[in-house]
Amino acid sequence: MTLAERSYYSRRAAEYDDFYLGTGLYAQRIRPGWAAELADLKAVLATLPFRSFLDVACGTGFLTESLRGAVTGLDQSASMLAVARARMPQAYLIHGDALAMPFRGAQFDCLLTGHFYGHLDETTRRLFLTEARRVSKSLLIVDAAKRDEVGSAEYQERILNDGSRHVVYKRYFTPEQLTGEIGTGQVLHSGRWFVAVLA
Repeated sequence: MTLAERSYYSRRAAEYDDFYLGTGLYAQRIRPGWAAELADLKAVLATLPFRSFLDVACGTGFLTESLRGAVTGLDQSASMLAVARARMPQAYLIHGDALAMPFRGAQFDCLLTGHFYGHLDETTRRLFLTEARRVSKSLLIVDAAKRDEVGSAEYQERILNDGSRHVVYKRYFTPEQLTGEIGTGQVLHSGRWFVAVLA
């Protein structure tokens, strides 16, 4: 992750949940069915039967808090982790790099990553998948669903509450595309806004 990207996520931490809650700068966005689909996605996460989870790029822990079992969160942003600690005081949260995780082989039953995989270029995706498969017995990717009004991949300008402007790389997935990229998988959720594949 570049220095600019690190700065973006650090500055975004206090307002990150606005994306999920439809508040702040997201209040004016028209997202039909968003709240109901988000609730469905969180319900799916709550039913996962694994005993141990690693959430990579856990951010504020908005999705992480739905998981049952022992939860470890990893994020490169101390600001994001501060919000996550307040939300999930029982979780073990670590400041670290998703491409060089400080865990032993097969330490976790399931590695979850939400809205992180879609920001990775091809080289970084390969590195992440190799590392994810090293530390966990299974992999669950949650990301943005492909829709007619967005491209498969694009650079987006993001404006934060403080007026700062940032450019991020973003991809959108069909279930078939995501399953194909990770080699195999079971589609746990496929909707207008989110896709979730377990491998």
